[in-house]
Amino acid sequence: MKPFVSLVIPAFNEEPRIAASLAQAITFFKDQDYTSEIIVVDDGSTDATRDAVKKFAPMVKLIALGQNMGKGAAVRTGMLEAQGDIRIFTDADFSTPIYETRKVLDRISHGADICIGSRALDRRMVMEHQPFYREFMGKIFNKFVQVFVFRGISDTQCGFKGFNEKSTLEVFSQTKLDGFSFDVEALYLARRAGYRIEQVAVEWYNDDRSSVHPIKDSYRMFRELLTIKKLHKKRK
Repeated sequence: MKPFVSLVIPAFNEEPRIAASLAQAITFFKDQDYTSEIIVVDDGSTDATRDAVKKFAPMVKLIALGQNMGKGAAVRTGMLEAQGDIRIFTDADFSTPIYETRKVLDRISHGADICIGSRALDRRMVMEHQPFYREFMGKIFNKFVQVFVFRGISDTQCGFKGFNEKSTLEVFSQTKLDGFSFDVEALYLARRAGYRIEQVAVEWYNDDRSSVHPIKDSYRMFRELLTIKKLHKKRK
């Protein structure tokens, strides 16, 4: 039986690029032999992101958060509102091209509960690199993940991850972090629950218009990271 696939896109002030991404996604899914839906979760944008998304209705569903709550909150909302058997979230700039969806669907269709895109498995597939200081900070962050949260996942922050329905509902109903460390929290919960997580190398293109602040947001990410185990400490 063919799956029902949900694509969830968190968006904050993405007016300049969201239309191009949605056009690519619609074109891609039209050529597939399975049912799909596209959901954009607007995270309290102050530009015309919502108006840009509305132009694609009814092919795209818009969920508008009342205020800026953070990428983690936007992804959580979209993943839990989605109806798909397989639910994938991706960055609005499509740094990972939409056609890499095939790899995630293949892994989950063959037994994985969760499949995450990775830039670390094959660095040749990073077609356009981030500035060196961003790549360096990303590597340091991953070292912290390995030391303080869990080992074995080489790239927790690539914004391209797929979950089957069961793992989506269990994991995202428990996540509490609203910021950029939500990926690590979700994978930590999935690991703890015993879900099968697979990594797959994906193409990746840096977008210089990233809204992530290299200092302020990195500090928040590290601070959040250190709270994950405490937030989900099992009661005796």
